[in-house]
Amino acid sequence: MASPTQLPFLAAWVYTYGSMKTALLKPLPELVSFLEGLPEPHILFDTQYRILAANAAYRHQFSPERSVVGRTCYEVSHHFSLPCDQAGESCPLAKARESGQREHVMHLHHTPKGEEYVNIELVPLRDAQGKQAFYVEKMAPLRIARGAPEAQGLIGRAPAFQRMLSLVARVAPAQAAVLLLGESGTGKELVAHALHEASDRAQRPLVAVDCSSLSETLFESELFGHERGSFTGATSAKGGLVEAASGGTLFIDEVGDIALTMQVKLLRLLESGTYRRVGSTALRHADIRVVSATHRDLDRMVSEGRFREDLYYRLSAFPIHLPALRERRDDIPLLSHALLQRVAPKRQLTLTPDALARLQAQDYPGNVRELRNLLERAALLCDGNTIQAAHVQEALWSGRRGSMEPQTTPTIDLLNTTPPAADTLKTMAREAFKQRVEAHQGSREELAHQLGISQRSLYRKLKDLE
Repeated sequence: MASPTQLPFLAAWVYTYGSMKTALLKPLPELVSFLEGLPEPHILFDTQYRILAANAAYRHQFSPERSVVGRTCYEVSHHFSLPCDQAGESCPLAKARESGQREHVMHLHHTPKGEEYVNIELVPLRDAQGKQAFYVEKMAPLRIARGAPEAQGLIGRAPAFQRMLSLVARVAPAQAAVLLLGESGTGKELVAHALHEASDRAQRPLVAVDCSSLSETLFESELFGHERGSFTGATSAKGGLVEAASGGTLFIDEVGDIALTMQVKLLRLLESGTYRRVGSTALRHADIRVVSATHRDLDRMVSEGRFREDLYYRLSAFPIHLPALRERRDDIPLLSHALLQRVAPKRQLTLTPDALARLQAQDYPGNVRELRNLLERAALLCDGNTIQAAHVQEALWSGRRGSMEPQTTPTIDLLNTTPPAADTLKTMAREAFKQRVEAHQGSREELAHQLGISQRSLYRKLKDLE
């Protein structure tokens, strides 16, 4: 988007033009020229969602083969026949009309490369009467995230996943410390990569430190480096991970595993932006952005005295919860197809509907990592190119901890070697949904949030129960 100092000029142009005309029929040429020179993708559209101009960056990235001028933004971006807010999506124009201010949303856009997540920033421009006349929209693709199967990166379309991504896109350009919270296997390292790639530090290193693998004696040396002779075996000076991440991002994984004695040293780095190598008295400046992650309950650890409260607040300037796989079951088909490409890249493996149904019925305490392992076993058990429900069943049996005997899940009887019919699975899902609805005491908005679906999807499901 244009800088804060530039935006008043845009507004002034619109105001001047509006004072000369009784109606604003087209944007000022200077405004179009200004947007054309911006390096980021921008479009200009009117109150009827019609695109009036698209700069070179937008045309190159989103529509190199066809002009977008005269078309509606929702048709170009989403292939919708209605505005986003009427099609179950968040619409920045609708939000700006209500708030009168700049608005941000995360959208899944159609592009020449397929569907991509795009962070949208919209600014309303007013005429001489103070009415919103035009809208300038800046688009910043979140390149590491996709809404379709890919060999790498974050994948998902579920509401819980999109809420998480919107927070990632919002905080990525800032310098605030980010704390990623979530169960093991939810993709915290991938999210850290997404934060880095969408930041101003993307051209500099992303350096990860796994605190769970470092002993208390190694932590300080690995993080800050050491001087020659500072301890037995230190035959030469060595820079630490903080130094390696200079200008970029330091990703501190499993930060909840840091010993109390070492937490104070990390706190000093975050508070002062300086550190000392082991064996040195010289202060060094750290030019880093810190992203940390943990699967532990840090609030509880603080109350129990096992984690410093001051360090917790330094790390959690912007916390982001990563949803568990059971909170985004609708993403399992997408994830499964992508993971099969990773575990068996030379095979064109597909899953039958019954096989997918069995995958979606599991709770996955190990989340995406567990799903990947399950699919890898099923692929090895499959001789052809189609993974059947029986292959998934056998993979489930062989993957059970503590026993080689088939177990049962709360959803499906694993002792039954005959896969349930599709209509049986639908009935089971319908009954489970009905029970959740009957037990819920709050609003429909709260219920949709708990189920990890949109209010539009919830409405359809409720209609099906009638």
